[in-house]
This record gives sequence, C-alpha cells and structure tokens, in this order.
Amino acid sequence: MAIMVPEDYRPREDEPFMNPVMKEYFRKKLMLWKTELHKESGETIQHLQQESLHEPDLADRASLETDRSLELRTRDRGRKLISKINDALQRLDDNAYGYCEETGEPISLLRLEARPIATLSIESQERHERLEKTHRDD
Repeated sequence: MAIMVPEDYRPREDEPFMNPVMKEYFRKKLMLWKTELHKESGETIQHLQQESLHEPDLADRASLETDRSLELRTRDRGRKLISKINDALQRLDDNAYGYCEETGEPISLLRLEARPIATLSIESQERHERLEKTHRDD
C-alpha cells in the first residue's frame, strides 16, 4: 500500500522519528534529486556531442576545453551523488535511514533536510573531520 505524503508536509521533531510518512517524504526527496541528476547528465552528454573542438582560435579552443573539463568534473560529482542517493534509498528499505552510522542515534531532521544522504550526525561528522584534519599528511 502506497503511503500518501501531503504536499505541504515537512518532518517535525514532535512526531515519531522515521515514521512511514517521514520515510516516504525522504524517499520522494531522494528520488527527485536522483531524477534531476540523471536529467542534467543527459543534457551534458547532448551538449558535449553538439560542441565542436574545431575552433580556429587557440584561445577559444582552450576556453572550450576548460569548459568541457569543468562540465565533466561536475557530472562525475553527480555520478558519485547518485551512488550515495542509491545507498540512502537502500538504508530506507533497511530501516537504517536517518540514524548515525557511528552512534546509532537519530540524525537531526534539519541535517537530513539539508543533506538527505547524510550518514553521520553533525557531532560525528565534526569529530570525523577533526580526526581527518589531524591525520592529514601535509
């Protein structure tokens, strides 16, 4: 049975965490994001196929190459995001979505709204970043 999410629904702290409506809200949010990334990827491929590197001016050709490189890096980030979105969708199916992978505590709704693919609470993420910063080989 499909769960209906009211159009004006926003998860609230005063409702049970990861109840069926909240889970469906995040599922739809993730699916919409994934669809947008796929669409942008298709547009990039179409754009790159239409472009020509036969610019007579070296400066124009260099500028076009720089633009292509940036566009391809952006698409690569999109590809990695799609993978993380798929992981988040799997966590929804496994009832693990919304819980910190380190502590098992709920991730704040504000964090999930801002970054629906989050796997760590803000505290755990900050701790992870501090450790990463101190162990970096500069």
